[in-house]
Amino acid sequence: MNGKGRSIHGIAEDLGISRNTARKYLRSPGVPKAKPRAKRGSKIDAYKEYKDVRLAEGLENCVVLLREIRELGYDGGYSTLKNYVYPRRRPRQPKATMRFETAPGEQAQVDWGVVSYEGEDGRKHRMWVFVMVMGFSRTIYVEFVRRADVATFIRCHLNAFDYFGGVPRRCLYDNAKVDVIERDDEGVEQECNSRMLDFARMVGFEMRLCKPYRAQTKGKVESGVKYVKGNFWPSVRFGDDADLNRQALAWCGEIANERVHGTTGKVPKAMLGIERSSLGALPERSTLGVYLREERKVGEDGYVNWDGSRYGVSWSGNTVQVGASAGMVEIWSSGETQRTAHLRGAPEAIGGGAVIRLHGEVP
Repeated sequence: MNGKGRSIHGIAEDLGISRNTARKYLRSPGVPKAKPRAKRGSKIDAYKEYKDVRLAEGLENCVVLLREIRELGYDGGYSTLKNYVYPRRRPRQPKATMRFETAPGEQAQVDWGVVSYEGEDGRKHRMWVFVMVMGFSRTIYVEFVRRADVATFIRCHLNAFDYFGGVPRRCLYDNAKVDVIERDDEGVEQECNSRMLDFARMVGFEMRLCKPYRAQTKGKVESGVKYVKGNFWPSVRFGDDADLNRQALAWCGEIANERVHGTTGKVPKAMLGIERSSLGALPERSTLGVYLREERKVGEDGYVNWDGSRYGVSWSGNTVQVGASAGMVEIWSSGETQRTAHLRGAPEAIGGGAVIRLHGEVP
């Protein structure tokens, strides 16, 4: 730089800077530039490897990821994590939907989801997740099961109604076999599974089925299934099915139904308090046992398989109905019932007079 004959003292005085600073600028061949500051570390840097692994596994839900890294010791904020995850997310295509709201107690939406996990044996296992969402309050009920048959479907309904504190006026379904068994050539007239239909009439709700290929009609529960898969399932660790469902109920009560819902802006559990007064009363469980039975074929060896066990019966080759009551397994065939001790193992382990049989007319 050129001082144009002026003294360093004069330049420093005019610019309000020190003489050393003025001297540095005069001796520099160009305009001096400040050196870039070293980038400060972030609290989240220590968890970069963990985050990248979880993102590669498909976990992009920042709420779940925050919960996980806080368990590892992270004490930073949500926005720091969000700023890290956002540019690394896979692109999404927005979908236009029209929302339909219902009055308190008017409707519940029901659907199945499927999840998988690697067991201790190193093999992939699959489970069904039953989800019911109340249309008005958005309260959600979740249950994980091994089978998606009609008896299990009905049992999940009863557990959900218990959880909500009553029965809605109607339930909306997709077109799974547990819901519908026949459709006409136009795909319009639908025949509900007769056992489900009888159960619905007994309990006091109406079954409604979505039109084919219009699953978005029950968008509340579709979103609910995605929420379970995205928020609960990625972090869960469980010992057995009972442990899994205890955790699922705790998640429903402490997280899903306590959050401010993204659509309604209300807390589902608080809204359920309003909705509950519009729900119908649930009949006594003792009157509904017939709907909880499962059909099984008795082998020629006189044993029927049920729930991972084998039970000896006297109706070889017949189709029977099996259920559980008060710690006993009950088996029905042609108006007779047989109550047998719940035993596990191969046929030879069950033999030797260990099975208790009581015959009589079904009440």
